[in-house]
Amino acid sequence: MLDRFGLSPVLLKKVIQSAMSRGGDFADVFCEYSQFSSLALEEGILKSAVTNLEKGVGIRVVKGEKTGYAYTERFNEAQFLRAAKTAAAIADDRGSDKSFEMEQVQVANHYPVQHPAANAALDEKIKWVYLADKLARDASSEVVRVSVTLADSLRNLVMADSEGRLVEDTQPMLRFGVSVIAERNGQRQEGRSGDGGRIGLSFLSEEKVQDMVARAVHEALTLLDARPAPAGMLPVILAPGDSGILLHEAIGHPLEADFNRKKTSAYSERMGEMVASAQCTICDDGTVDHDRGAINVDDELNRSERTVLIEEGRLVSYMYDELSARYFKRASTGNGRRESYRYQPIPRMRTTYMLPGTFSPDELIASTEKGIYCKTFKGGQVDISNGNFIFVPSEAYLIEDGKLSYPIKNLSLIGNGPDVLSKVSMVADDFRLSAGIWTCGKGQSVPVGVGLPTVKISEMTVGGQSE
Repeated sequence: MLDRFGLSPVLLKKVIQSAMSRGGDFADVFCEYSQFSSLALEEGILKSAVTNLEKGVGIRVVKGEKTGYAYTERFNEAQFLRAAKTAAAIADDRGSDKSFEMEQVQVANHYPVQHPAANAALDEKIKWVYLADKLARDASSEVVRVSVTLADSLRNLVMADSEGRLVEDTQPMLRFGVSVIAERNGQRQEGRSGDGGRIGLSFLSEEKVQDMVARAVHEALTLLDARPAPAGMLPVILAPGDSGILLHEAIGHPLEADFNRKKTSAYSERMGEMVASAQCTICDDGTVDHDRGAINVDDELNRSERTVLIEEGRLVSYMYDELSARYFKRASTGNGRRESYRYQPIPRMRTTYMLPGTFSPDELIASTEKGIYCKTFKGGQVDISNGNFIFVPSEAYLIEDGKLSYPIKNLSLIGNGPDVLSKVSMVADDFRLSAGIWTCGKGQSVPVGVGLPTVKISEMTVGGQSE
């Protein structure tokens, strides 16, 4: 892959030495050559078909609390060295006399794909979006609008650093999405579904597309039957899989080490303390094969791993990149990620989930006289400094007398991350990863995964319309 960038181990070493020419604690080089494509079908018409190519090299120098960063989109030695000199300007010492030799590091491959979607012909992709459109329209006469998207990418990376490490990685990605709007008596409701991950086009099949369409249509039709949600303090049961997005937002972000380094997180200076119910063990994992959040190596050359964040209720680790790990005198957990060569790496999640418990899902519902069952979510906001959040379920049901009753709408869940974790009273044994659809924003976008078993929270504030 080095040839694609016009690089060699000798040139990489020269670039890093130039970056360290005025001193610095460490330096790294991030080279990216990525292909992106997307299709969007609306009203039975292919509205857009876009293909894009991005390539560039980012060079970073770190000296204490200061970071110098520069990137170039020109692939030649002179431009590499110019970017290295620019990044080096952050330091002001006589230069580094550290000796190193470049050595390629082999890492486990968590997403082997023989035929990436990025290399497939356009016709091979288009047929799937048209199929989804037809299946959705045939599913119900109440479906009045259908949108289908297919996006894929192939990210080729070469990374090297002043420790002499050299790593190559090829990251495939595919995401398929279906949105339908159903109408009845002048009322319209939307249903969404999707799937994907670090997979090839062979992931798609008529059965797989049918399943995604059925879920989207079911959600839209269910919402047409939904009644106003009750309001007040109620037990809440989170369904497995997609509900993990609440965990990602309300718990995951506050456990990213940069927020804790700045002491702006609700979990700052709480290492070793009980921060959740003893039933909660929460992990961030980059090694889930073919998952959207999987990475073989992070964007700072650190091997991916499974990091336990909260163990039986006790806070045992943050998610560290290189800078925060050095500050806390810990090893990086492999969470240094970036959107592209234009950005510096920062602590980011990979696939974040709660481990399963011992109860059956039916036991959680049966134990609830009146409460809310949340199946999917469509949005939310979190204040990382105090852990307060609000989330909006898209498909939810009222629980009455230990059974699922009728679907409800126009509700929100309002709470505080640490408080909600302390109120986890039952965790089921039905752990499930969410479909591979999530992208996380934190000044820059990266793909992530989430997962959850069925979880019961003894009480939460539910915003609704009826008492």
